[in-house]
This record gives sequence, C-alpha cells and structure tokens, in this order.
Amino acid sequence: MKLTCIGAAHEVTGSCHLLEACGKHILIDCGMEQGPDLYENQELSVAPGEIDFILLTHAHIDHSGNIPLLCKHGFKGDIVTTFATADLCSIMLRDSAHIQVSEAQWRNRKARRSGEALYEPLYDMQDADAAVNLLAPCDYDQKITLCAGIEVRFNDIGHLLGSASIEVWVTEGEVSKKIVFSGDVGNTDQPILKDPKPVKEADYVVIESTYGDRTHGDERPDYVKEFTRILKETFDRGGNVVIPSFAVGRTQELLYFIREIKEKDLLPEYPGFEVYVDSPLAIEATSVFNKNVRSCFDKEALALIEQGINPLVFPGLKTTITSEESKLINFDEKPKVILSASGMCEAGRIRHHLKHNLWRPECTVCFVGYQAVGTLGRKLIEGAGSVKLFGENITVNAKIEVLNGISGHADMNGLIRWLEGFETELERVIVVHGEDAVTDSFASLVEDKIGCLAFAPYSGGCVDLAANQIISEGVKMPKKAVEKPARSRAQAAFERVVAAAKRLLEVVYKNEGLANKELAKFESQIQNLADKWDR
Repeated sequence: MKLTCIGAAHEVTGSCHLLEACGKHILIDCGMEQGPDLYENQELSVAPGEIDFILLTHAHIDHSGNIPLLCKHGFKGDIVTTFATADLCSIMLRDSAHIQVSEAQWRNRKARRSGEALYEPLYDMQDADAAVNLLAPCDYDQKITLCAGIEVRFNDIGHLLGSASIEVWVTEGEVSKKIVFSGDVGNTDQPILKDPKPVKEADYVVIESTYGDRTHGDERPDYVKEFTRILKETFDRGGNVVIPSFAVGRTQELLYFIREIKEKDLLPEYPGFEVYVDSPLAIEATSVFNKNVRSCFDKEALALIEQGINPLVFPGLKTTITSEESKLINFDEKPKVILSASGMCEAGRIRHHLKHNLWRPECTVCFVGYQAVGTLGRKLIEGAGSVKLFGENITVNAKIEVLNGISGHADMNGLIRWLEGFETELERVIVVHGEDAVTDSFASLVEDKIGCLAFAPYSGGCVDLAANQIISEGVKMPKKAVEKPARSRAQAAFERVVAAAKRLLEVVYKNEGLANKELAKFESQIQNLADKWDR
C-alpha cells in the first residue's frame, strides 16, 4: 500500500499520483505540464497497459491532459470522474489533441525547410477519442466500489464545473487507510459554483498549494463594481478591454458578471457594448455549464435559472468560431470586450489580440486568474515594457489591470480552512501542485496550524501508507541539467564555428609579412564574410 507522486511535485502543473494497493495500479489525475517546467518528472513505474483505473479530479488540462498519451501507449482502464467533468473532458481532450497536431504541422513545415528531424505530436485525435470512450462518470457523493478492497467517493470542491476532491478507502488484510486527494480546492463565494465541501475523516491528505503562500485579501472584492470601473475608464478612452481568460470556468464567471452589469444598467453611457467570446472551446464549455445546472450551480445561479434567466447570456454577446471571424474583431473600431484563451497568454487567439491592442494606450489588458512564473501573462503583470509576439517586438502601452480575488483556487487561508474541516487526526499531509518554494513553506504552515506531519515530495516521492513512512523524498533533478538533443546539437554546431574562427585567426597571424596587395585581398574576403553573417 504505497503512494508515489509523479507530477506537480514542487511544480504548479502536471498533477499525477500513483496509488498501488490491493494488487491494483491507480492513477489520480494524469496532467500535462504547462508553462515553465523546472524539474524532470520520474517515469511511471508501471506500463500504461498495467494501470487499472484513473481517478480524475477535474477536467483542466494540467490534471487530465496526458490521459490520451496513456491511451496511445496501451491504457484501457476506466477513467472514473463526475458527469460534468466527463462532459468537459469530451471537448477539452479533443481540443488538446487538435493543438498537439496543429503544433506538429507548424513545426514540421519549418523542419522540412531546414532539413531537421520531423516532430511527432504527443497524441492525436484518435488517442483523445480513445480516452473519451473510457470515461466512466458518477454522481457527487456516490460511494463506489472500485475493486475488492478499494472504495471511492467524489465530493464537490468548487474549483471548476464538476471538480471534486476524492475520498479513497483502502483495505489490505488487517490494515485499512483512507486517503483524500484535494484536487484543486476552490475559492469561496464565487459565482455559479458551490463552495468547497469539507471532508471529515482521513488518514492521509494530498493537497494542492497553488496559493499556499498568499491570500486573496481580507475582504471579498466587489467584482462587479471593480470590473465596471475598468470597462468605463477604457471605453471613455475609446479602447478595448482584452481579457486573457481560461476557456473553462473563468470565462463563464466573467459572463456572469457582465450579465449583471448590463441587467443593472451600471454602464448607462455604453448600454449596448459588445462582448466577444473568441474561443471555440469556451463556447462549447458554456454549453456544458448549461447542461449541468442542477448538479453543480449554487443557490444564486439556480434562482436565476428558475426565473427563466440564463446567467451566462445577455444582449451584445457575440461568439466567434472561425479564425476569419476572430481576425475581424480587431478591424472593428468600436470599444468592446474581448474574452479569449489562453489565460496565461502562452498560446491561442489571445496572443493575436494582444498584438493588436498592447501597443494602444487607450486599451486595457485585464488579468483575472493565476499567472505562472515565466509565462507571458506573468511578465505583463510584472511590468514588462515590451514583449515579443509572432517574431515582432510589441511595446506595452495598454493599461494592465488585475482583478484581485477572482481566482478559482482557494488562497492560503482557504486551504488551511479546508484542512481544518477534518475531524480525525491526520497521519500525514502531502503537499503538491505549487511553486517550488511554496510547497515547502506551505508544508511547514500545515505542521504549525494542523499539528500533523507534512511532506512536500519531489517527483518520485513515495510514502508507505500502511506504516506512515517516507520511502523516498523524490528526485530533485533540474530540467536545465538534462540537455535536450536539439539544444545539444545546436551547442556543438556553434562550438565548431568558434573553432573555425580560431583557426582563421591563426591563419591571419601566419600571413604576417605577406605583400600588401595579398593582405588587402585577404582582408576583403574576411570583411565580406563578416558582412554576410552579421545579422
């Protein structure tokens, strides 16, 4: 009976944990790393075909995105998750496959021109379809017998539509242990979704620490008031409000706020302002939200539904599917709101909108979610004066705003508060899914506040659950220490050029005393060579 942390260990993305018990191999999440990748992940100790089940906390790609890759290499077990998560995965995993294939096509066009080796996508649409076909949805609060000796239950954790903490009961012989996986713990008092549901009993808790060293503030911000201010100030300048927004979750929350702004006529000067949702994925996700109203919406959102009001629809809402429709948005000079993915500005259509709007002082770029270290979004909120987009340097003249408190993640206090909901004494808390230093600092905070052992593993960190002993703390292997083949080849090529230049210098010295006419010819040839390569 042991648990090994593979991904999101001293990192924010790529959650993946392997539970070995009762003769079964069970993965809890299997996410893709996004943004900066600090450490090398250890390989799974079992082949994909030997994995019996995947328990999926929610649909975000950093928790689900590598499942098609497992299917590509032989995984055929059930993916147990909530109904809403299954609905979202059916579109998000296919969208991820589309991105993988499109990126491969783009890279290979360049590779063919340069004679480099072709790039193979991580997985394709067939692999994503295979993953979707393995989804085995269940209801919240439904206790399920997974196999002999293992039972599970999914509880609403309020982070994303369908998101859940997962209770796992394991019995081997005379030993019984209960492990609770938090997934991503949701923020409280957010629109649409319910607050995180507490869990009362556990022996071990595996908890995320995205905001493990920060708070959202003592007072809940008035999101509608603050957002209205940003809209008015920007529209008064004649500019656009560009919002890098996560397609699933954050986009729907913003639509909820904008509907309220319009309904209450909080911007009487601009009653008909238009809002563009420029993300096919966000549009599909919104339909999934509307499908799962009864099981996932909070009391306020349900009350609107019962009055015949769709909380995510309002006059002036426009959606764009095709790239041609997307391009036309930036030719419309009317002040408007543009919601587009991705939320950290690392990919997608948002980068095109930034290219067209960042340099304009009348515009505003408004951030509404977490920005990981090293991402374009993080650089902008930290005051970058210029950024490179599509090979072009773009001056940052637009106003950069951050709507503080709009986060799908619980802050430090929220995480501790959720842990305090356990009424039994915890044997150990395992801290994952946070920035490098944050996981350690939050583990120390847990020991101080909760009074139990806490452990922040690196990839490969392993705990014997029956004995409550750390088998391994994992391997701290910085990514930069592992030379990638392409970089290694490039470095070797450059070193050969340097060696050739040194040889040329030696030849120059050997020709000291040569006739002036010959030296002039030699100099001309060197200058021509330098001019050719001085780029």
